[in-house]
Amino acid sequence: MPSHATYPSLNGRVVLVTGGASGIGACLVEEFAAQGARVAFIDIDAEAGRALASRLAAAPVFIRADLTDIAALRRAIDEARRALGPITVLLNNAANDVRHSIDATTPETWDAGIAVNLKHQFFAAQAVAADMKQAGGGSIVNFGSISWMLKQGGMPVYTTAKAAVQGLTRSLARDLGPSNIRVNTLVPGWVMTDKQIRLWLDDAGRAAIARGQCLSQPLQAEHIARMALFLAADDSAMCTGQDFIVDAGWT
Repeated sequence: MPSHATYPSLNGRVVLVTGGASGIGACLVEEFAAQGARVAFIDIDAEAGRALASRLAAAPVFIRADLTDIAALRRAIDEARRALGPITVLLNNAANDVRHSIDATTPETWDAGIAVNLKHQFFAAQAVAADMKQAGGGSIVNFGSISWMLKQGGMPVYTTAKAAVQGLTRSLARDLGPSNIRVNTLVPGWVMTDKQIRLWLDDAGRAAIARGQCLSQPLQAEHIARMALFLAADDSAMCTGQDFIVDAGWT
């Protein structure tokens, strides 16, 4: 059986996960809690969030909020801080890769797509920066996607937002670096979460994975989480402003 790394520096560290109730986010909550981190997570899905929080022995703090409402996001971060203390790891995971066409995209759906896939990442980082400065440093991990690298069609707002995440990372890394705050992008490939399998994985998708990935096994949420652990831990102390791609060799 494979064994995986333990990161002593994560023990007791306060970690905030956005979009943590399901999929990759839920795996992040589980993996960081297993390292002894003090975890809070935000999600709009109250039922799934409460179920996850009650299932884990480490008792992470679940806060229901709509991350596209920046005032609500700020209140949620304040609540996490009151519950656990200053936040020194931020995992900007929340996103929605709903498929949409060019013709069906309106100014309203464009703004909604940017809000759920990009805007909250900046404002969450802004909200925790003071905590990290006071603590002498921290780690922000923004979650991207290989979709735009592959020139994937059928969701122009999502791919635009995810491309912009990598620009956001570079900007924040420069501005926050003097305070020893590291900012990186974790870029997943096509991760086989329940949602992806249920909504979008079909024979054509399986064939694309077989052609694209260098490794033949399915990409799972835990593969992404283990890279996030490294980026949050002191082991990656001199890594910032970078893209860490976990896609089984597709790009």
